Amino acid sequence: MKPSEVRTIFMGSPEFALPSLRALVEAGYDIRLAVTQPDRRAGRGGRMRAPAAKAEAERLGIPVFQPASLRDPGAVAELAAVEPDLVVVAAYGRILPPAALDLPRHPIVNVHPSLLPRWRGPSPVAAAILAGDDTTGVSIMELVPEMDAGPVLAARPFPIGPTDTTASLEARLAGEGAELLVETLPAWLDGHLRPVPQDDALVTTCPLLAKAHGHLRADMTAVEAERAVRAFDPWPGAFVTYNGDRLGIWGAHVADAGDELVPGVLTSHAGKPAVAFREGVLVLDEVQRSGSRRVMGEAFLNGERGSLAAAAVLA
Repeated sequence: MKPSEVRTIFMGSPEFALPSLRALVEAGYDIRLAVTQPDRRAGRGGRMRAPAAKAEAERLGIPVFQPASLRDPGAVAELAAVEPDLVVVAAYGRILPPAALDLPRHPIVNVHPSLLPRWRGPSPVAAAILAGDDTTGVSIMELVPEMDAGPVLAARPFPIGPTDTTASLEARLAGEGAELLVETLPAWLDGHLRPVPQDDALVTTCPLLAKAHGHLRADMTAVEAERAVRAFDPWPGAFVTYNGDRLGIWGAHVADAGDELVPGVLTSHAGKPAVAFREGVLVLDEVQRSGSRRVMGEAFLNGERGSLAAAAVLA
């Protein structure tokens, strides 16, 4: 079957979805509809903001549908009216109900940023960085009712660099996933590629991140805290509490503690603020007070006239 003969629905919302959408268009798939999350209020002004995939679909001339819920029979009927052969999902942001899963002629295909069955769940990129994995990847899989448990059509490993954040790594995985998607679809659609069931014995899962996850914990080592700074960039952002206020951390590195310090003590190291953890200190290269702009660690220390409060409160 030629791509131009495949009636396709694309489902995605954030920046991660854009390379896959563009790749499908460039490969010639007949994309009849792009389904994204509804516009939401964001930022300090509370202005309505459209999902990135909505803006891109409109630029490409693809009709957009933004249902409040796919559990609404009317929303499912809107999708069914397309009579899709194929539905591709890339970070849509919601679990699809059975009525939606049964819509297309072929199983729904998902672009997932991990090497399944490792890191099933909504935060696989952050989870890989937090765990200290040196490799992650992308998986093209069939969707089933259980989250990220479907058989895998193809997977491609990708290295995690020592300075990678979730933002930087996710952007590269989005591109890798898009390439792998359009490479994999033709053989699968023609029945020449059989999906491989996941090994349940190797499953690891990750949670939906909340703001509270960013609060660095006293039971972390310095290395684990540095990973958290990178894993929680851009969201929810790593932080400690300083003088009763949130002090966001956007860049940090690990240094030897020298003398033993109680975890949570805020000190200085080579002209920058630093927080003591087990097995070292976390030197704060870039920080941000609530409601203020980001500043380099040296500037923050200078602003405190070189004298810091006795402790940074950890979770």
